[in-house]
Amino acid sequence: MHEPFDIDVGGTTYSVFPEEDNIYTIFKEGVEYLKIQKDEENWLKLDPQTELPRFEKDDEVDQIGLQINQFIH
Repeated sequence: MHEPFDIDVGGTTYSVFPEEDNIYTIFKEGVEYLKIQKDEENWLKLDPQTELPRFEKDDEVDQIGLQINQFIH
């Protein structure tokens, strides 16, 4: 598992905290913002209450995921 790291998306800095099973907790401006999960080819936003993947398109999640991929590979 990786150590926490920061990424920049569109001029906004996000802090990324890797967890198990390709799940990442994302902080925006020092506040927990969302959790995302890598699922084969796609990045999925996790529901804040149930932590189950939401299979809807989210451009911000896609951009954050792209930056995470670039950082860890």
